[in-house]
Amino acid sequence: MDTLYILFVLPLLIVFSYLFDSFSRKTKFPSVILLMITGILFRFFTSFSGYDNFTFLDNLIPVLGTIGLILIVLEGAIELEISRKKLPLILKGFLAAFIILAVNIFVLKWIFENIFDLQNTVAALFAIPLSIISSAVAIPSATGLIDYEREFVIYESTFSDILGIMIFNYALRQYESKQALIGVAPLVSLGLQIIGVIVISLLITYVLFKLIRQIDHHVKFFLILALLILVYAFGKLFHLPALVTIFIFGIFISNAKNLLPKIFRNYIDLDNSKNEIHEFHILTAESTFLVRTFFFLFFGFSIKISDFGSLTPLFSGIVIILVMLFIRYLYFSFTTLKFKPNPITYMSPRGLISILLFIQLKDVAFINIEQSIIDERTLLIVILVSMLVMLGGTIKKQKGPNEIMIDNEESVSVEMDVDPSESSNNQI
Repeated sequence: MDTLYILFVLPLLIVFSYLFDSFSRKTKFPSVILLMITGILFRFFTSFSGYDNFTFLDNLIPVLGTIGLILIVLEGAIELEISRKKLPLILKGFLAAFIILAVNIFVLKWIFENIFDLQNTVAALFAIPLSIISSAVAIPSATGLIDYEREFVIYESTFSDILGIMIFNYALRQYESKQALIGVAPLVSLGLQIIGVIVISLLITYVLFKLIRQIDHHVKFFLILALLILVYAFGKLFHLPALVTIFIFGIFISNAKNLLPKIFRNYIDLDNSKNEIHEFHILTAESTFLVRTFFFLFFGFSIKISDFGSLTPLFSGIVIILVMLFIRYLYFSFTTLKFKPNPITYMSPRGLISILLFIQLKDVAFINIEQSIIDERTLLIVILVSMLVMLGGTIKKQKGPNEIMIDNEESVSVEMDVDPSESSNNQI
């Protein structure tokens, strides 16, 4: 491909992505949908012109997706404030992520096995990716919510990513070794792995934090990002939940003042560290924007419109979406005793993680994804419809008095004369 052509196309794609992101912030319409549609249209026109050799995307998309996942989890963790007052919110986010994820996996597995007639192991491995909330979509889409709800979405979606990947790798390892999924020995082994990863993560976080403080070279933040990617790669190699390390590192560097014991604070210039962390956060946000742009563009580019000649993927996708929404509605209805759906009920998009795990399923020996009723077309339907549901459920159409929940315990009524996208009148 001509170099000059590439120099025109790549900057224009970034410009379009920036415009999509600005449009998304004002309208709440997910920018990733626009990116995927742009990629699909580019593929249509390039295929129409006779050039249709894009095998390089098979390796490029997983790499971009993995780097994007690391950056998104890191950026979300850096934005979170950890304090004793936040602990109930963190626990609620974790419980929501774990319970909704587990119930979704169980119900979808039953449907795939008994209605779609898939094998037990195949049904489970398809159910897991489709049950994971995408933090890559949920976190940017939560900017219009009040602080409490926005932080809840960040915690829930991040925990859903981490737990979903852990469960998927665990299930895949058990099935490939032809061992039982539920058993005392494998579950104990998994628990010890998690504890070990947390301990190692704390040590790695300490080392990286010291590096940020001591390196005086004008280029150091990309070094930290490179080391984090290496840590994730090693964790992936040994089937360990390395996202936990990324999450702990992001939480620690942004909350060092609250998390460090007093005896260690005297040895660190926290005021100067705050400025450096702010610069690191800006770099992370910029890098996340760039990687997310090209990931969803290339994912859309990998899709052929001609593949959607059957209604089966649409039917399968709608069934999955209805199950997902019903389970989520039941959970928040019973935990809040409010049976009117609130914006959080609809904040359950699928995206980057589901795509990455589906790509990983292509390499599983006992799964033929091309001949399965659940395939990448179904995945695309689920992703697009879940995002549109999120959009429809979170848009506020009325102005006026709104009840804002404070710390999920106290409520005050205030007269609001602002754009409805800036407020929320529901409790988590």
